[in-house]
Amino acid sequence: MPTDCINYQNSGYFSSLMNDYLDQKPNLQSLYNRFPNLENFEAQIQEKQENFNAKNRTVLVSVLQEQYSKIATSDLTKQNIEALANSNTFTITTGHQLNLFTGPLYFLYKIISTINLTKQLKTKYPSQNFVPIYWMATEDHDFEEINYFNFKGRKFRWSKGSKGPVGRLSTEGLADFFEVYASELGSGKNADDLKKMFQEAYLNHSNLAEATRHLANTLFGKYGLVILDADNQGLKQIFIPYIKEELIHLTSYKHVLEAAEKLKNYTIQVNPREINLFYLENDLRERIILENEKYKVNNTQIEFTESEILLVLENHPEKFSPNVIMRPLYQEVILPNLCYIGGGGEIAYWLELKSFFDAVKVTFPILLLRNSVLLTTEKQVAKADKLGLSWKDLFSKQNDLVNVKTAQLSEFPIDFSIQKENLKKQFENLYEIARQTDKSFLGAVKAQEAKQIKGLGNLEKRLLKAQKRKYSETLERIIDLQNELFPNLSLQERQANFSEFYLADGENLIEKLIQKLKPLEANFEILTLH
Repeated sequence: MPTDCINYQNSGYFSSLMNDYLDQKPNLQSLYNRFPNLENFEAQIQEKQENFNAKNRTVLVSVLQEQYSKIATSDLTKQNIEALANSNTFTITTGHQLNLFTGPLYFLYKIISTINLTKQLKTKYPSQNFVPIYWMATEDHDFEEINYFNFKGRKFRWSKGSKGPVGRLSTEGLADFFEVYASELGSGKNADDLKKMFQEAYLNHSNLAEATRHLANTLFGKYGLVILDADNQGLKQIFIPYIKEELIHLTSYKHVLEAAEKLKNYTIQVNPREINLFYLENDLRERIILENEKYKVNNTQIEFTESEILLVLENHPEKFSPNVIMRPLYQEVILPNLCYIGGGGEIAYWLELKSFFDAVKVTFPILLLRNSVLLTTEKQVAKADKLGLSWKDLFSKQNDLVNVKTAQLSEFPIDFSIQKENLKKQFENLYEIARQTDKSFLGAVKAQEAKQIKGLGNLEKRLLKAQKRKYSETLERIIDLQNELFPNLSLQERQANFSEFYLADGENLIEKLIQKLKPLEANFEILTLH
């Protein structure tokens, strides 16, 4: 079995920004509060405790109790909700879209990273309590991003019209979808468990928020996960002062622009708008735009004066929805949160926000890159052993992998570097002669050297191609294995749905991941399933 360990920076699948963040490069240190290590949580706890409004805890607990009133709740989750009323209780949060049947695998990894970090913190800081939170992105409106999942290389898509926030979207029509998916699952206990999971979540609940809550609670309730739907009037009431600040002073815009300037050598993840809020109704989520001293709702006839929109805000805060810039602030205002766990893209946009948080005097959380995992089978590990492949080999780009393996398999060197160096040495004498005669001869020598070096390069390519043909059978097995582990030459966790692996491993899948994942270690975990 390959035993090498792949850290995120060497995996080849993370951006330069994430690699530099993990390496704690000095140019990024002003863009975050504290780096995620166990010791730094002590100061984070103290800062959050001093800056968090204790009254918000009462509202938070009340909202959660109401949201959990109609679903079976584990004792541990109940205890966690009740504990949030206490000043020594803090949250660790991850957020995710309401992807159909969890969407890609990394949905599991985000939540398990969150659960496991709370356990680590409790061991380190036993006088405090730590609650894992899954923030459901119920107010998002991009249905096309969440209405499908991949199972065994096939895309299962829920075709339906959608307007407004996806959390309020009716689950009507999923019975037909389920029939098609269920037929692909086949029979057996694990298949039956998956069918039951889908039915109870999506066919027994009227909207996508309730369905997603039920599914996440089924998978993670026993580990104490608390699931929050922040599309809620009571929680928005807490956020009114920050919405008002955004509407009148456009505070986020200038501060996020400043941070983006510091990140100009990287790919900018999000660009701020002047007002980073949407106007929200059941079938509507559109941007609020300030034009000619009027607040207009994009693509509608709705408009307000400043006094009118502030009156709506006071009476109906639920009609205001934060966008990607404001949502993190909303989260940190209503939760006693210490750390946000997200993927590379999420951490990238959080890095644009610290000066905005500082301006509105809200504690900026620790930012932690979620765990990444490659799930393998014993059969695949055996194949890797037989083919002499390390995990580093399998993580490399396919063309590079094939070239390296061809060179290793070849009984003679197929790299002509030595020949090229010898050729250059031979031309040194000609250059010495050329320098003593006409300049045109010097040019002819240079041209001839370049021609012969190029010729050697072409021969090198032809030899590599010939050796690839000779070892084609072995190379094909290598390519097939890499394609199994990296579907579409992408990370498995971004392509496959958890049900593909649950079908083989059942409920043990979650428990094995819980046991395996170490959130504060920036290594790509390899988990072999039976």
